[in-house]
Amino acid sequence: MSHANSAKKIINNPLKCADELFEGLVLAYDGKARRVGTRSIVMNDLRPDAPALLVGGGAGHEPIYHGLIGKGMADGAAVGEIFAAPPPDIVLEATQAVNRGKGVLFLYGNYAGDVMNFDIGAELAAEEGITVKTVIINDDVCSAPPTDKGKRRGVAGLVPITKIAGAAAATVDSLDELARIAQKAVDNTRTVGVSTKPGSIPATGKPTFELADDVIGLGMGIHGEKGVGLIPMCTADELAAKILDLLFGDDLALNAGDEIIFFVNSLGSTHMMELLILLRGAKPILEARGIKIHQTIVDNIVTCQEMAGVSFSITKLDAELKKLWDMPCESVGYTKL
Repeated sequence: MSHANSAKKIINNPLKCADELFEGLVLAYDGKARRVGTRSIVMNDLRPDAPALLVGGGAGHEPIYHGLIGKGMADGAAVGEIFAAPPPDIVLEATQAVNRGKGVLFLYGNYAGDVMNFDIGAELAAEEGITVKTVIINDDVCSAPPTDKGKRRGVAGLVPITKIAGAAAATVDSLDELARIAQKAVDNTRTVGVSTKPGSIPATGKPTFELADDVIGLGMGIHGEKGVGLIPMCTADELAAKILDLLFGDDLALNAGDEIIFFVNSLGSTHMMELLILLRGAKPILEARGIKIHQTIVDNIVTCQEMAGVSFSITKLDAELKKLWDMPCESVGYTKL
């Protein structure tokens, strides 16, 4: 049975996508990671007697979060159903598996289901004598004003944040220090995303939201959550300027001489061609402000099935964050040599 407006996907059972993609992900790690319990993935080679970094979230956004474990990245991930938070029992099994006696840092995006389930997971872990600290990613500028940061969603900024936290997890000796650095990375990261077409849920094949062909959803979330509004379809140069205006208008002070990581992310079906044209439009604007790009990432790492759209993420570096950024890392979703 097919619907003219349903997404065409090469899958087996639409209701088993989360489990089957997870099994494929474990295989993609070539023996460097293992499955734990229901749906957790943990690296085999963990630094002994060290604090652990656990990430997690819903499936369907691959390669995040569970594709960001590895050397110099997260130690493990708790994986939910498609677009759904991992349940507390999966959070607990992942926590137990990554814990090496120095506690575990939970690092994940600010969504109600994730916050609730990870909090319950932390309580269950505490009952077993495992110390847990939590840092919540809330980089989405358009989901709430600077005065209400607690309501902001976690979006593509999770990539540089996880990379920096992963480097910290590979080097620091205390959970407090790991949490401090992860929070600093969050505090220095901002993202603005736009959407041109919706993604879909594999179980139904139906779009997750509707968007007319002649408009762009400005500030839209990675599931299609409301942003700052709809704007008429425009050129890449015009869009790059609008996105940067929103980033510059936020409370992250970006001044001449500052160094940043600049991450141009596709939400799934926006092609590299478009990302590169947008980067071409953004770079002169950053240069005119005297902002130095320490590293550019152009990739599709934070996705929502065949959703079309793009986000710009900026992570402002200081000496500490830059040193951690420059450390190599290796994972299915992002590798830095």
